[in-house]
Parts: sequence; C-alpha cells; structure tokens
Amino acid sequence: MKNTARTALFLAAALAAAASPAASPLDDAVARGANFLLSHQAEDGHFSDPHMPALTALPLWALVGAGAERAPLEKAAKFILSTQRPDGGFYVPKPGRGGSGLGNYNTSVCLSALFESGLAPKDAMLKAREYIASSQLTGDDTLAGGFGYDKVSRRRYADLSNTSYAMSAMAKTASLEEFRTGGKRVDIDWDRALAYVEGLMEKEGPAAGGAAYNDRTPQAGAATNAQGRVALRAYGSMTYAAVLSMCAAKLDRGDPRVRQSLEYMERNWSVDENPGMGSQGLYYFYDIMARALAAAGVDEVGGHRWRRELSARLVALQKPDGSWANDNNRFWEADPVLCTSFAMIVLELCREPAAAPAPKEMPK
Repeated sequence: MKNTARTALFLAAALAAAASPAASPLDDAVARGANFLLSHQAEDGHFSDPHMPALTALPLWALVGAGAERAPLEKAAKFILSTQRPDGGFYVPKPGRGGSGLGNYNTSVCLSALFESGLAPKDAMLKAREYIASSQLTGDDTLAGGFGYDKVSRRRYADLSNTSYAMSAMAKTASLEEFRTGGKRVDIDWDRALAYVEGLMEKEGPAAGGAAYNDRTPQAGAATNAQGRVALRAYGSMTYAAVLSMCAAKLDRGDPRVRQSLEYMERNWSVDENPGMGSQGLYYFYDIMARALAAAGVDEVGGHRWRRELSARLVALQKPDGSWANDNNRFWEADPVLCTSFAMIVLELCREPAAAPAPKEMPK
C-alpha cells in the first residue's frame, strides 16, 4: 500500500504533535491509529475488503474525526460512491448470498460516514436514504418495523444491530430531505421501528432494560424468566444498540425506556468485556456504547465516567503499530482495520465536552 506525499506530511505532523509534551495519551493514540489506517489504504481508496464498502466507510469516519489530510478521505469517499447501485444502496451484489451483498448494513454505515465527511453529493445520499427506507420490514409479525442485513434475502429477517445502524443513519441525515425536489420526503416508519426495538427489551426481572439481538438468534443464549417464558438473553452491545435506536427516534435519557436500559448497563457495567458475550464483538461494543451514551447526553453510568474509563482502556489495548484488533475473530474483529476504525471513532467521542461558559451576571 502506498501513501501520497501529502499523506506522509500529515502523518509526520500528526506524529510529531502526538510526541510533544503537551499531547495527551488520547491524542497520541488517535494519531498512531490514523498512521496505521492511512498506511493500509489501497490505491483505489478502499480499505480491507473492496466487496464490503462499510469496511472503507468506517476508516473514513474515523479519519474524518481525527482530522486527517483531505486527499485520502476523498479517495475513500470516491470508492464508496463507486459502489452505489441503481437502487441507491452502497453494496457489491453477491448472487450466491441472496443477491444483495449485505446491502442494508453497508448502506447504513456508508451513508453515516459520507455524511460525516461532507464529501458526497446530496443526491447520492438521498438515494441511499430511499434504499434504507425501502428496506424496513412491514407486516404483522415480531420482525415488522426492523431491518436486516439485506433488502432482498432468502428469508424474512431483522436484528437490532442492523436496525440501530439504519435508524441512526436516517436520524443523522434527516436534514438532507430539505434538498429533495420533485417528490415526497423519504423517511422510515419511526413508530414501527421503535416498537421493534422495544419488543427485544426485557421489561421486568434482573435483566429489565436489557436487549437481545433478535427473537430468533440466541447470540448470548436463552433463559427462562419467572413467568416460565423462554427468552433470548440480553447483553451489553445490544442494550446500547437499543439506547442508540431510541435516541434516534427522539427519545431522551428522561424517557423511562431509555432510563431502564441505562440502569441495566449500570448493573452490568464493564469496559473490559462485552457483558454477556465476553470478548465477542468487543470493539463493536465499545463503538455502540460510546455512540449511544453520547447520543443520550450521559456523562456517567452508575458513577462511572465512561469517557475516562473507556479511553483509558483503549489506550492500554493499542498495539505497537498503532492498531487495535480482537483475538476473538467473531464478527470479523481479527481485522485490525475494522477494530482500529471503531477504536478511533470511540476515542473522538471520549473527548470531554467543553464546559459551558458561566452565565454572565446581569447588571444591577
């Protein structure tokens, strides 16, 4: 992989700044992570796997937050845009896997990253919104209102992870609809989406507020509750996915549903593991935790200042080459580009928000 001369200058400046006495451990970690990602960008702009646009979108998202030089960002955005299909989705078709190449997952991540970058035409992003909205399941079963990996699949399917990505992307980019001409504004059915999320949350007992992946795939196993009902176990990353989804639907931390999920995370607090899943999906857990808590406007969870604890944990986990990776490869997390992107997005969210200025004293 080759970097441009301008990228090399960015790296030198970033690393020099990180090495200065004034640089914080967080700044140093972000600069080293950016160095690693930029050194792994292909000439055509993609990262990791050209058949998975989301794996280019996540580094783009991370590098935008790190303030990377514009040229590699433009290359990444150009590559993502080259994967947009006539139906508006960002994906590479895989006929042997239902024909859509994880279209909803890829499109939701790509739309969010492109919007953050400011490097995509509005028309392309509006088309992506149309694709996501058309991917929402309708009907009257427990999957209705949710989103799966693909708009077209061999079986009817939805899960909370894909639903949270879709809801978050649609909320983040809602302002784009002001630029739509010649037709009705596009959106998802937020009430149905919220109902799908609520259907995956435990309402009572020790797991109250916790959320499961879906009602059919036992990612964390199953348990029988006090009423004798067998339910799929809630776990950490999906509970934060529920919080992020509810915030996208304009609920806030004062809403009893959001509050109950945050109380679940108080009881199961950890930055060392994905509660209920151990090391599985650990960096996804860090990412969804930080995005959910930032969206909810929460500074502490059960007395834990999450920004400090999470950033300290990530700084400690960074490898000598500037990357992050999970020894547990479930959910593709042995890929250092994926985990490094997650970690850098999280670290930017871990920066303490600027203190509000003291109110001016009114003249007497």
